[in-house]
Amino acid sequence: MSLIPKIEKVARDATISHFFLMFGYRIFSLYFPLFLVARGFSLPQVGYTYLFIYLPIALFSPVVGFFNHKINPVFLSALGILGYGIYALGMILFSIQTYPANLEILVFYFFQILLGISAALFFVSMRAVLISSPLENYNRAFGWFYSAPYYAGAIAPAVGALFIWKFNFVGVFILSLVIQFLTSIYCFSQLGRKRIKPLNKYFNFEKFSQNYEIVFQKIKEREILLPILISFSVLLISGFYQGFGILSLKDVLHWSHNTIIIIISILCFLFSSISLYLIHRLEKFKSEKSIFQGGIIAGIFSTLFGIFLPYLNFLLYIIINLFQSAGSLVCDSGRSGLVSQKLKENPEEAGAIDTIFSPLGVALGALISGTIIGFLGYQPLFILGGIFILIVGLIAKKFAKF
Repeated sequence: MSLIPKIEKVARDATISHFFLMFGYRIFSLYFPLFLVARGFSLPQVGYTYLFIYLPIALFSPVVGFFNHKINPVFLSALGILGYGIYALGMILFSIQTYPANLEILVFYFFQILLGISAALFFVSMRAVLISSPLENYNRAFGWFYSAPYYAGAIAPAVGALFIWKFNFVGVFILSLVIQFLTSIYCFSQLGRKRIKPLNKYFNFEKFSQNYEIVFQKIKEREILLPILISFSVLLISGFYQGFGILSLKDVLHWSHNTIIIIISILCFLFSSISLYLIHRLEKFKSEKSIFQGGIIAGIFSTLFGIFLPYLNFLLYIIINLFQSAGSLVCDSGRSGLVSQKLKENPEEAGAIDTIFSPLGVALGALISGTIIGFLGYQPLFILGGIFILIVGLIAKKFAKF
């Protein structure tokens, strides 16, 4: 068995595009909660910031799914990447421009919403590209696709830290703008050479409604709905970590910014190697089994993270987060593999539905955690989150045959 799992050309180009998209974003996104707190944002406002990013992804995903019928999804993917670049440009202007106090927060949230719409364009369209392609193994293909952020995360934080140190946040936003512009060109030039799926200029809203009715009827079937509920619970708790995972290291453990940068870079580097093994394993299991096993692992180690939070050292933090990330990757890949197989006849709608789950779960998680963090605190937040995943997983297992 080869150490590197097989990757087909479409999956390769999609993964490379995803890698550079996330590299251009993660050079600054890791420090975003710290940046917001330094700018005077309260903990609830940090949570709401992620709500304004992720909720538009969920809301606009069906719209993008509709346009995938009318416009080449590769073009929409490239347009979404370009949107990330426009977001970076907006953050540059936000950093150097002085706005009236009552207008500043509105301008800031506007760009978060723009980022969410751009993400919807990329992820819905790229999932439609993958689902509509004749791939040998969808779990493996999505395993590659979902592992791309971890490869980017192995080096992006260090590069971002260097640029922030040398040029402040304006410098890192300029670098992000350049990366996203070049990535958009790569995406369109590589995947756009061959039309992924014939466009349907006669597709209308009536057909759009009929397709979603078919899709939702299939999703309501027990063997699809219950695994998706497990995956959604994992995504919901991911919303807790988006805003407060890094801040807990700063506020509870009192780690410095440089320490956090180093530990996250090491974590992502190690996981990028482990993910190759996980992708091999994804080839061997049914999607439903991957979702259940990944969810249980994510739930156990989310609970452990909360329990040991006040006592974490570098090694224990890395071990817990490696297992938690592994569980999330397996669960997410299994969900996309399941959706790809069960909704193969409607790739545009399947891509939209699959995209809706991730941001909606994270958005709701950010809203819930932002609302309760003030009186609950970090440790109970993560403990209850992990227990919630385990309860959902075990209940779903009881009523489904995985």
